[in-house]
Amino acid sequence: MLSRIRGLVVLIQFSITVAIVVVAMYLFRNKTHEIIKVWMKIQIFLLGIKLEIEGSVDESCDMVVMNHQSLLDIIIMEHIHAKNLAWVAKKEITDLFFFGHIIKAPRMISIDRDNKAGIIHLLKEAKDRLSKGRPIAMFPEGTRSNGEEMLDFKPGAQMIANKLKLKIQPAIILNTRNILDSKSLKQKPGVVKVIFLEPVQAEKGTTWFEDLEQHMKEVFQEESKKNVS
Repeated sequence: MLSRIRGLVVLIQFSITVAIVVVAMYLFRNKTHEIIKVWMKIQIFLLGIKLEIEGSVDESCDMVVMNHQSLLDIIIMEHIHAKNLAWVAKKEITDLFFFGHIIKAPRMISIDRDNKAGIIHLLKEAKDRLSKGRPIAMFPEGTRSNGEEMLDFKPGAQMIANKLKLKIQPAIILNTRNILDSKSLKQKPGVVKVIFLEPVQAEKGTTWFEDLEQHMKEVFQEESKKNVS
């Protein structure tokens, strides 16, 4: 019951702060990254999150890929990573009334997965953001999992990385769904563990993407077993 009340409070709080942040980003277009960083710091505090980080961010990487369980995953990575990440988001999110501006205002990347031309648009947008020093951030699973196991990877991240010859940093994020389940609208304080794995260089004609998927799934399962035991 308490987690549901907290979830409702989070929904109200998000609605208010998103509105403030969107207006601020349009008013101060050159300060969008700084505005987002402040917003994320506030969210970490209000949600009662403690971070446990293993490994470190490699800021020379062009892309960050991670598993996806909760809206909280984005908050966590934005809070940790020093660079101005360019997130790849579904067009359905961008098209949301008003809230879609949380993608538009900071110039994140929107993709229409039902449109064949979407891949060409994605490559063009990714190249543009990279030229501005913004690493691409993606969830290769394509959608949120149930938090118990990782889903199979979609080919989008592989295609971008191969085409643009990117250096990728993988990350495993644990326990975010237990802290903020945005589907059932439950929230409770807790510890989020983030594991930064060794960077991987994308190279056509190799199995780097399949190997990365397997490695990330193995690490996720090993860490999940620790939490159970």
